[in-house]
Amino acid sequence: MSQNIVITIARQFGSGGKTVGQMLAKDLGVKCYDKEVIRMASDESGINEALFYEKDEKLKRAPLFEKTKGEYKGRLISPSSEEFISDHNLFNYQAKIIRDLAERESCVIIGRAADYVLKDHEGLVSVFVHAPRAYCIRQAIERCACRPDEAERFVEKTDKTRSDFYNYYTGNKWNDARNYDLCLNSQRLGFDGVMTAIEAYIRIRFGKLPNE
Repeated sequence: MSQNIVITIARQFGSGGKTVGQMLAKDLGVKCYDKEVIRMASDESGINEALFYEKDEKLKRAPLFEKTKGEYKGRLISPSSEEFISDHNLFNYQAKIIRDLAERESCVIIGRAADYVLKDHEGLVSVFVHAPRAYCIRQAIERCACRPDEAERFVEKTDKTRSDFYNYYTGNKWNDARNYDLCLNSQRLGFDGVMTAIEAYIRIRFGKLPNE
């Protein structure tokens, strides 16, 4: 059994999940990985980092019926194949980085369906941070300095993108509580409270926090 504890955080936009992940990593003395996963996957594969973002944009625009074909299988495709820069192979490289990180160190990983990639990792703690729509919109207004109607559209669009990404690569529903160890309401608990709840769960389950 790997002793590394990896906390994965999926989150609604405006719920503060990323902020909580960064706070948690600092408090635990571990690293927090977000877009760094894409950079590391680019380094590992030799594929230009921009292509990873382009494929994400393509997925955002794909018709709904096309979003059921990329479920993660884990096998990397050879550079000699025409499928080397396909959307599923780019995700496979991100998944490889996530698995490598889990084997190497305790850490926090934001998004990228990391909970699904690591579903067989015994040290996985999967968290979904959510909040009421009105709260998320208020947070988006403060973060993006935009009008309420613009913030509402952005929250809706971002959450749909995250949901589609998760469904496409996992075959599961992004906001289904059954996919996670913890689902925490950041409006009710506050960011510090969400962090404390995660740490309490880790202590109960593993008997200690990472690096103790």
